[in-house]
Amino acid sequence: MEDNILERDELGAFTRHTHVAQEGSGTGPLAGLTFGAKDIYDVAGHKTGFGSPDWLRTHEAAAKTAPIVQQLLDAGADLVGKTHTDELTFSLNGENAHYGTPVNVNAPGRIPGGSSSGSAAAVAGGLVDFALGSDTGGSVRAPASFTGIYGLRPTHGRVSLEGARPLAGSFDTAGWFARDPDVMERVGSVLLAEARDTTQPRRLLIAQDAFDLVGHAAAAALEPGVAKVSALGGRVQRTTVSAEGLITWLDVFRPLQGYEAWAQHGEWVGVAKPELGPGIRQRIEWASTIPIKDFEAAKAKREEITERMKALLRDDAVLVLPTVPDIAPLRDADPKSTEDFRTRALTLLCIAGLSRLPQINLPLGRLNGCPIGLSLIGPRDSDMMLLGMARRIADSR
Repeated sequence: MEDNILERDELGAFTRHTHVAQEGSGTGPLAGLTFGAKDIYDVAGHKTGFGSPDWLRTHEAAAKTAPIVQQLLDAGADLVGKTHTDELTFSLNGENAHYGTPVNVNAPGRIPGGSSSGSAAAVAGGLVDFALGSDTGGSVRAPASFTGIYGLRPTHGRVSLEGARPLAGSFDTAGWFARDPDVMERVGSVLLAEARDTTQPRRLLIAQDAFDLVGHAAAAALEPGVAKVSALGGRVQRTTVSAEGLITWLDVFRPLQGYEAWAQHGEWVGVAKPELGPGIRQRIEWASTIPIKDFEAAKAKREEITERMKALLRDDAVLVLPTVPDIAPLRDADPKSTEDFRTRALTLLCIAGLSRLPQINLPLGRLNGCPIGLSLIGPRDSDMMLLGMARRIADSR
């Protein structure tokens, strides 16, 4: 196993306060690869920090390693360290008030995105071959777009989250990043139980309403990527994802996520009285006020959205859309512009989350010298198909 990652980490991607490294089995499909694990995943005998000094203070060391981490070790990969996360994973920025902001090497002066900030920064900066993140509202997809790498949010429930700190259970997924689509696919072959779908979709649906939300410059920057996807074959057609407007879908996502987050962590917040950072504190306070009637109404609407996406994609289509509306925002931006960007981003990111579908970010766009990602959303359990499409697109360059 290579030298201590902390000695080489000039990006602030890896945690010092919860550092742990473990050699893999040395044999298997991931032998020779290194990875980082977002500091929400347990490693036996070590504490999990969850981006919060108060969480670290009030919780004991893990008794068991998270199955997802153990699977990767058993498949031959070496864990080199834990990566930074936003506090309680409740942010898309990657600016942790307690531990700092990892460097985005592909967009200097801009945020890496969160909450899987350290994992994205470590992969983009070449510190590891791949890294584990998690995605509730976009915490793999957004940082992947901001840093110009691949990132997969799997089908909800497909990859085990045992031994991982939760935020909102009906949205939480375990995802991963890599610079190389072949590595993405190799990891998928290990983590995706009964990996089966490697077929090519018969239809490619361009999400017109999603592209309309991002503006002309971003849409133009993604046109070459759309052409690459279209060149794979299949009937290409434009579609409207939401007849009532995607912003109304965000109004379904927010109370669901917030209510679940408070149900999960409200008791701890009340007892531990953590010193929460800006943005996180306000979101937790807001989450505590969501009435159950709003939660129940949103649950019913979510099932309508799920059925809409199921009917749109059936079992033979992939939706093509911008991952986020723009390049990574500048570090230390004012709170209003940060929240405005978050709203615009979640309007796109909530589509897959609400419908529990897999989505992959492809680093196919550049705007003002910075990365901007194009995404593919597939039917349920089409994760391996999406990974295969990413590889074929890269091979066609």
